[in-house]
Amino acid sequence: MQTCDLVLTNAIVLTMDERFTVHRPGSVAIAGDTVQAVGPEAAKYSARETVDCGGHVVMPGLINAHTHVPMTLLRGLADDLRLDVWLMGYMMPVEREFVNPDFVRLGTRLGCAEMIRSGITCFADMYYFEEDVAEATAAAGMRAFCAQTVLRFPTPDATSFEDSLARARDYIERWRGHALIVPGPAPHAPYTCTAEILRACAELAVEYDVPLHIHLAETAQEVDDSRRAHGMPVVPWVKKQGIFGAKVLAAHCVHVDEGEIRALKNFGAGVAHNPTSNLKLGAGIAPVARMRELGLHVGIGTDGPASNNDLDMFEETRLAALLAKGAGADPTALPAREALAMATRLGACAMHLDHLTGSLEPGKRADLIVVDVDTLHNAPAFGRDPNGIYAQIVYAAKSTDVTDVMCNGRWLMRHRSLTTLDEHELRAAARGEARRVDAFLSSREVSVLQKLVAVGGAVEQESFEIQVKARVASVAPVLAVLERKHVTVVRSSHYHQFDTYWSFDDPEQGWLRYREDEFLDAAGNVTNARARLTLTGRTREEQFGAVLLFRSRYFAPATHSARFYREYFRPAAEHLVEKDRRRWLVVYRGVEFYLHVDALINPASDGYFIEVKSRTWSRRDAQDKAAVIAELLALFGTSPDDTISDGYVDLVAGSRR
Repeated sequence: MQTCDLVLTNAIVLTMDERFTVHRPGSVAIAGDTVQAVGPEAAKYSARETVDCGGHVVMPGLINAHTHVPMTLLRGLADDLRLDVWLMGYMMPVEREFVNPDFVRLGTRLGCAEMIRSGITCFADMYYFEEDVAEATAAAGMRAFCAQTVLRFPTPDATSFEDSLARARDYIERWRGHALIVPGPAPHAPYTCTAEILRACAELAVEYDVPLHIHLAETAQEVDDSRRAHGMPVVPWVKKQGIFGAKVLAAHCVHVDEGEIRALKNFGAGVAHNPTSNLKLGAGIAPVARMRELGLHVGIGTDGPASNNDLDMFEETRLAALLAKGAGADPTALPAREALAMATRLGACAMHLDHLTGSLEPGKRADLIVVDVDTLHNAPAFGRDPNGIYAQIVYAAKSTDVTDVMCNGRWLMRHRSLTTLDEHELRAAARGEARRVDAFLSSREVSVLQKLVAVGGAVEQESFEIQVKARVASVAPVLAVLERKHVTVVRSSHYHQFDTYWSFDDPEQGWLRYREDEFLDAAGNVTNARARLTLTGRTREEQFGAVLLFRSRYFAPATHSARFYREYFRPAAEHLVEKDRRRWLVVYRGVEFYLHVDALINPASDGYFIEVKSRTWSRRDAQDKAAVIAELLALFGTSPDDTISDGYVDLVAGSRR
């Protein structure tokens, strides 16, 4: 009789092999880190230890095919937001401030504890300081594909993408061949990487024969942007950069067409389907049923716990099956057996680790879980349908039904008690991190200005100016004045302007304006465009007649859409203004002024509006310039009755005070 270290007996053994073999009752023989035999063959082994499983299910450990495990420490930080607002407005700023090796190790240990409890033995991670993720994961006893993030801009662990690539190379060299950890590069996404980065990461993965982890086609906006920028959708563009020369694990793939699915299949790529995260962020539903019909390897992932907000693969697997049915109006789409295969063997295939894990077969690693299906919420159980056991696991079982977890032949949980991690200590440490992050975000959100500085890099120096706005019936008097010898025109320009003004419940916060300028040539054709943000504060001094003194302004580049800023700043009201603007820089009586002549398009208005303004640095200077402005206005034929105290917002919203 052959010998082994451990035999699990009296179990319903779901092998999750390609034939979906079930042994009822069955046994599993384990020697060291490897499965020696399953089913009747296992009964022939003499073991140093025998465990009676009491009729429970023994099956492969679940495989979380995509996550960012250290983000357990950011769980619940900012919810119910669009992906770009969530990522750029909250996650990345907090990560820049807090993410370091200690943060990553704590978050990983916390995530590993949660995953072990929910029956996960293997996961695919993408984050910063990935070597620290690997160290914490290996210490917890879990298996993982840990991929080092590479981005085109500075990250918490690198000042440039060259630094990220160097870090990834060094990490891969030292961890390749580890018993539990598979290292690799992770170019974050096409929209956060350049073509050069994608090619370099693919070459690195091929050089060391390791997988590559990337987000692809997660949102419709990403696909639309790719079409505009590159003339093609996401998958063809990354293919053009040689990304599929590597063994790719592509997360999401929500917005892909059939041609792209076939391309992914033909290149041997795997897909990680993340149903909860995609729904929660409003990204949509991936065409998983069609992916599987075409033979694409699709696993299931939780995504990061900051966007899910848990690491429960039982919940994720159930949702994957239900979504496929609902999206296709077909209750036969993605049956329970297929969904469970995605959570085990197919997930391992997607991660290019199926030679190691994902099914209970001789020669594979002993990664398995024991699940109690004799529970109130899983009673009764029918034996007529051989696929009934899969339905029990997918539709009725819960993560709390997992009683025991083994990875690489080592028990990580016995009788619902963790053996490699102290969850009480981890919870206490996580509470401490939450207090630090709360304090940081609270300090950023005291005012609109601080939020603007945080998200837009606003210039923090106030810009003071004197200005006046007035109505004129015709532009002719203005043009005539500009022809006079004592008025010097330094330069001129022509714009089509779209302004979005946001106001807040607290008037002291000022007005925030999102401006889009289209530069026009002499024929009225658009030659260039720009967008910027301006926060206009309340008046700091009195008015001298129609001339407004000392209004403070803060400027920031607008790198996102108006919708992004609307959701990030959450204004109380919004007002839209569209106008045609001609602009001159003029010198009159030795003083430089900007002169604007506007034709208001929306809201429609008769006549024209002129604005004269000049920067100033002292009260005396402001008084002197106010007198010159008043004289200049008189030349235009305006009177005090023609002035507008607060600009175009008055025309749309009325007085703001």
